[in-house]
Amino acid sequence: MTPDEELEATLRAGSKSFHLASRLLPRRVRVPTLALYAFCRHADDAVDDAGSARDARRAVDMLRARLDRVYASRGLDVLVERAFASVVERFQVPRAVPEALVEGMAWDADGRIYDGIDDVRAYGMRVAGTVGLMMTLVMNRREPEVLARACDLGVAMQLTNIARDVGEDARNGRVYLPARWLAEAGVDRGELLAAPSPTDGVRAVVARLLGEADALYERADEGIAHLPRDCRTAIRAARLVYSAIGDVVRARRFDSISSRAVVPLPSKLWLALRALGARTWSPRALAGGPSPEASPLVAAVAGTS
Repeated sequence: MTPDEELEATLRAGSKSFHLASRLLPRRVRVPTLALYAFCRHADDAVDDAGSARDARRAVDMLRARLDRVYASRGLDVLVERAFASVVERFQVPRAVPEALVEGMAWDADGRIYDGIDDVRAYGMRVAGTVGLMMTLVMNRREPEVLARACDLGVAMQLTNIARDVGEDARNGRVYLPARWLAEAGVDRGELLAAPSPTDGVRAVVARLLGEADALYERADEGIAHLPRDCRTAIRAARLVYSAIGDVVRARRFDSISSRAVVPLPSKLWLALRALGARTWSPRALAGGPSPEASPLVAAVAGTS
């Protein structure tokens, strides 16, 4: 298996939806995207697969040591590290961006409780908005407004993931739904962890979270028109497929505990076909800067331009 094939296998195994969309990228973007995704996937798995909170924190420390090697270009004896280091150097990715990703992993290791939606968005920015930001750098776009919309897309996708995985996360001892929203809906967070059930209150919170994601998807669409023309279809396809996951959750009356929402392959292919229209979009002036959660990282990128 060649290095590119190994990285490809990581993407295919980690995210079927993103793998499908990535196949629409031009090779000059797709190859570094494979390296970027592999690094992020390995980081996530290192924490998720840890057997205890102590092991998870140790995994986070190892990820920070891995970043030390990547940014020093020393001791890169692992394919994922070498490939990611190449992306970092070629596209001038400031360390603050993957550092934020690792910080999100540290929040998982610590079992952080997310009190309000701002806290959930801050988590989403770290574990997914950073990926959108780095993807935009790989597409050679560094304008702050475009980067801001890419962060919106990453956070929207993460909110969709959270809405889809309520039951799975609770069975793994995690709740990402805002604690205040749960309380307002009459849901006891401890009971949700102990015995996940699609109560009316949980459904209401899931519906509310998907509404937040929808607003971010709409903002993100404005930025897609500012990407290179030959990259727009892939990113639009990823956006449509992920938002379709939310549609499946809606069709199940916001029950994301009894089963996991999946978009069937024929629907994904249809959405990818619909995404072709993004190539003809005319860029418009982007209104609004980055969200408070994204602002420090967008500024960090601007400092390396």
